Amino acid sequence: MGTETTLGSEATQARPAPTLEMVAALAGVSRATVSRVVNGSTSVAPELVQSVEQAVRTLNYVPNRAARTLASRRTYTVTLLVPESTSKVFADPFFATVVEGVAKYLNSTDYMLNMVTSSEANPGKTQRYLMGGNVDGVLVVSHHSGDHSWEHLSDALPMVFAGRPLVNARDSYYVEVDNEEGALAAVQHLIDAGRGSIATIAGPQDMPPGIDRLAGWRAGLTRAGLDDALVEVGDFTVASGAAAMRRLLDRGKPIDGLFAANDQMAAGAHAVLKERGLRIPEDIAVVGFDDDEFATRVSPALTTVHHPIAELGEKMARMLVELIEGRAAERVCRLPTSLVVRESA
Repeated sequence: MGTETTLGSEATQARPAPTLEMVAALAGVSRATVSRVVNGSTSVAPELVQSVEQAVRTLNYVPNRAARTLASRRTYTVTLLVPESTSKVFADPFFATVVEGVAKYLNSTDYMLNMVTSSEANPGKTQRYLMGGNVDGVLVVSHHSGDHSWEHLSDALPMVFAGRPLVNARDSYYVEVDNEEGALAAVQHLIDAGRGSIATIAGPQDMPPGIDRLAGWRAGLTRAGLDDALVEVGDFTVASGAAAMRRLLDRGKPIDGLFAANDQMAAGAHAVLKERGLRIPEDIAVVGFDDDEFATRVSPALTTVHHPIAELGEKMARMLVELIEGRAAERVCRLPTSLVVRESA
């Protein structure tokens, strides 16, 4: 009876967690080779990778992230910081596409991604989290000149911005699309189509894309000797595009072309033009910017400037990891745009 109730045999004792050395022994490779494989290195021969992965599965080996963090003083975590309301983030496909690009690059590394949305109501909370040793670096997307959630963080953490920041741009690392050139191409397309009274719904003037796309629109009109007074400003949302379009029409000035600084605002303008009985493109040709799902959701489909958003996210993530690991990183990366012609213009 005593034998039956004793639980101290070797078979019932907890087994030690598998180690890197145990994986190496089972796979018949060195400890360094196992380390390279579990850290995603591409420098290991495919047959050795297969042996190591089989040993990892057999032993149920899990890399000891905590030990590695202590050894390297890294958390292997980066934060995507979006200084916008949560409702705006989830309504705008731009952010999901940025995340897709960031994740694509980070999947080839050992870094994990988290996301923080931050309102200006409590920027200190965001700063305390980011400076509290929780992350190795920060990607800042959709920033405004008056944001405080990320100010001074570059003194403590590697940071990469989507678009040049409007403060300390000279010392900052950022990836951006050529917003001014893209807007200029949009306006030139309208001019080439014979439009001579071209309005714009500009983006926020405390954000680089809003400023640069307005500058591109103005440059196109100036080059053609056209009036640049037909400007209203939105906040990159559908509702703001609709409101801005109403204000433009209510001026009573003739308009035969419209450039909206993003596709959401173009979609809002689209609805108002139909509401007022105006035909697209016969009465007013419309061009947007981004080439996101809003461009094909409207009818007629939207001519727009293609913004390589996923590539922007991927380039940002690469740049940040290079900074974290002390490798040489390009300080500024500027991506080209292209015009996608559809029925609206």
